[in-house]
Amino acid sequence: MLAQSTIDTSLHPVAAVAAVRRLFQTGDTKEVFAVFRALRGKSGIRAFRRFAASPLGVQVLAERRCLLDRLNDHAALRALPPASVGRAYLAFMEDEQLSAQGLVQASNWEQDPVPADLALFRERMRDAHDLTHVLTGYGRDPLGELCLLAFMYAHSRNLGMALIAIMSMPRLPRRARRAVIQAWRDGRKARWLQDQDFEAQLTMPLAQVRGDLGITDPGLYRALMP
Repeated sequence: MLAQSTIDTSLHPVAAVAAVRRLFQTGDTKEVFAVFRALRGKSGIRAFRRFAASPLGVQVLAERRCLLDRLNDHAALRALPPASVGRAYLAFMEDEQLSAQGLVQASNWEQDPVPADLALFRERMRDAHDLTHVLTGYGRDPLGELCLLAFMYAHSRNLGMALIAIMSMPRLPRRARRAVIQAWRDGRKARWLQDQDFEAQLTMPLAQVRGDLGITDPGLYRALMP
């Protein structure tokens, strides 16, 4: 049983707004996590309980499964079929010169102690971030990151995601704002992503996984990309 009393679920809107402003000024990824922490409320606990009650969640928690290990095994990913999720993920990471470890470092600057099962779930969602870029089709450019936040808000219900998107909207041209709104709508239509068997999906065709998850083409975003 998750001891909710040990976790800070209060909202800190002033701190969240300040972190968003710092994010706009510096682009530092750790400010994103600061916003998420300030406005997470009970969203993470609700998501964890839903995950832990799912068949996949029961299996992941029992096995102490670590998604990061699979994502860091580039040799195994390179051996997958060319059209697979895993190969698309590897290409994405190499094109962007990223490592899965980068998000670990950005998120660990201010960790609060939580039960082991909740910590595993949080780490799994963190490690899946770049994978969701691949699944949704949004890049790592500023608009792509913003669209992904709007898409994923329906899945995490973390108000920090909504705050970053809302505070960013006045800074965007009209067509970019429309792309963010489309991402939010598409996220609401897609299957819940936080109880997915990402390890199994790495071996599957990307087009098939997108279809299974109800992820539609981000046309407005792609039209704005070079």
